[in-house]
Amino acid sequence: MPKPARNGSAARAVVTDKREAILRAAIKVFAGKGYFNSKVSDIAGEAGIADGTVYLYFKSKDEILHSIFDRAMAEFIAEGKKELAEIADPVGKLTRIAEMHLERLGADRDMAIVFQVELRGSTKFMQEFSAAGFGEYLDIIRKTIEDGQNAGVFRKEIKPVVAAKILYGALDEMVTNWVLSKKAYPLPPMAGEVLSIFFGGMSSK
Repeated sequence: MPKPARNGSAARAVVTDKREAILRAAIKVFAGKGYFNSKVSDIAGEAGIADGTVYLYFKSKDEILHSIFDRAMAEFIAEGKKELAEIADPVGKLTRIAEMHLERLGADRDMAIVFQVELRGSTKFMQEFSAAGFGEYLDIIRKTIEDGQNAGVFRKEIKPVVAAKILYGALDEMVTNWVLSKKAYPLPPMAGEVLSIFFGGMSSK
């Protein structure tokens, strides 16, 4: 007979796989139909499961949207911290942050649409998501800028939190333009354009 521990592991794997399938289906449905026009039945149909099965994993459509955001931010922050730990130079760190931001969203257009359009569909959503993983992401940028100021690389008089929001806002706008554009072009190279302007205003020299 299989060991109980292995049975437990297998059960957890099934739950994880099912949740992943639902979240991936939701991203596709939200991107295609819009969050407010989508129904749980649409998500279930895309995932190839019964409507009731969705409710075994998520209480509501709102919770699905929250989970999409939470999972994406957790993965991005974890990956970012791992990569940034290998970089000592503040300029190099900010460069990698910008590159990763555009690489990740540029690799998944449906996810980009959900992030840039559907998550901003109401003030309630914006407030909730701003207080979640987004705050931690901004703090990483802010701390990197502070490190650069302490090292004499960036201007001392600049407020790190304002500079962090400016950098994020510029990257965010590049993604929004990419999502809305009728022209097909790669998103990651835009990091260099943004950073050229940003570092030009940040440099202490």
